[in-house]
Amino acid sequence: MTRQFLTTTAAAALTAALLAGAAQAENVVTMNTVQIFGTIDPAKISDYTDYMASVNLYDGLATVDGAGNLVPELAESWVVANDASSVTFTIRADATFSDGSPVEAKDVVYSFERLLRINQGPANLFAGVVAPGNVVAVDDKTVTFTLSKTFAPFMTTVPALRILNSDVVADNAGSDDAQEWLANNVAGAGAYLLVSWDRGSRMIIKRNPDYYGAMPENPIDEVRWIITNDEATVRALAASGELTMSSQFQSPDTYQALVNMGRFRLESQPTATGFYLKLNSQLAPTDDVHIRRAIAYAIDYDTIREVIFPGEPMTTVLPSAFADFHAGDVEGPLYDLERAAAEVAQSSYAEQPIPLTLGYVAGTLFEEEISLMMQANLESLGFVIVQQPDPWNRITEIASSVDSTPNVNQIFFGPTYPSPDSMFFTQYHSDASGTWASMEWLQDPEVDALIDAARATGDVAEQAELYKQVQRNLAEQMVSVPLLAQTVQHAMDNCLQGFAAVPMQSFDYDFVRYSWTC
Repeated sequence: MTRQFLTTTAAAALTAALLAGAAQAENVVTMNTVQIFGTIDPAKISDYTDYMASVNLYDGLATVDGAGNLVPELAESWVVANDASSVTFTIRADATFSDGSPVEAKDVVYSFERLLRINQGPANLFAGVVAPGNVVAVDDKTVTFTLSKTFAPFMTTVPALRILNSDVVADNAGSDDAQEWLANNVAGAGAYLLVSWDRGSRMIIKRNPDYYGAMPENPIDEVRWIITNDEATVRALAASGELTMSSQFQSPDTYQALVNMGRFRLESQPTATGFYLKLNSQLAPTDDVHIRRAIAYAIDYDTIREVIFPGEPMTTVLPSAFADFHAGDVEGPLYDLERAAAEVAQSSYAEQPIPLTLGYVAGTLFEEEISLMMQANLESLGFVIVQQPDPWNRITEIASSVDSTPNVNQIFFGPTYPSPDSMFFTQYHSDASGTWASMEWLQDPEVDALIDAARATGDVAEQAELYKQVQRNLAEQMVSVPLLAQTVQHAMDNCLQGFAAVPMQSFDYDFVRYSWTC
């Protein structure tokens, strides 16, 4: 909850403040998240909590609005070459880092080169697109990116590059390119400063009073993230007056309980985020396409979307929010246990008990309900089910190996940048395998070629047809089962305004966009 705190506690200061007319106050927002912050190093961020911290602690050359449009941030403008081979950015004259030093072109160069060297997090967005040495400082406020090849979505990836204070980071580089230092410290130009971070329980950030950018009237002065996916704890935090904003992963009952308290409203907006079952295509028995299809037929989609976790139907792996690129001729998965049994009969595992591991995020009630419902249906088909709930940090670890990745995994994935490419490359290209986003372990040269071709053309109609063919291919292989397109929901204090779903990972939780209206 946003609460009012006097800036002084001494009686004399209180008297002085009252005589001055009014006590100064701070607007404090407390929000729960259901998974830990894995890292605050901009070269390593990968999931929604990582990006949620990053968009507040660091700024990029550009950001993204609710319609998916690029909006200037550190850069006041940019010029794309006529042949799209390069982009030149002009940095704002007044842009400064949190220590007051100016943001310069050299900082952009350093941030990009470090990202490529570490080769984690957002690095795969630029691999093969912009080579080392091809980001050049023209002068202190001008920087040019020269592309190694045509890459149609390049501009949409730019906000993922968070800009570091190169002088500060270089001074703390040590022997690991400042990875240890940036795991605990911030050297950015974001609107907020890191106050404290207890990895397992909470993070607190505070508004930088010297932030170069615009802030709304009555801005949020402090944000406190509490890490819990326990529904009873969320309700207790709300009842005590501490909670201001819930996570987007609560149960319908918890949302309703908070709204019934009278202090909260339910914010509900459609998104381009998909909720999937990712089937490990390299591990028995889900290495058999008939087993994967049987699993898809054994899922009660209506109950999931209408009762357990509200959302919109998905017929392909691409949410229909990307309307121009969506393959409308794909029927999509259906709930049909007879057809599921027929697929099992065609598989190489027929007429024997079939062991199957169902993975999900531990402590997430709705995912547990989905997994238990799946177990009941699959056991009726001869599967022997093992439930494997893991904390999120463990899921990101086991996703790095085929053998440790469960057969079935419940994963939310939304655009890392506002382009359909972000939904295909990161999840399904062979070069992107080995992360939580690609737990299918798909290694398909035909899919790779289609994705590469779409990235290489600037013809939108050609891109659309290529992406539609990818969707048809993936539907045939059924390595991903699209459960629903997320309708993002937050129980939000009536006085907190500014939320708008953004088609880029966690940019909608940049608190420079929010204000306190009471």
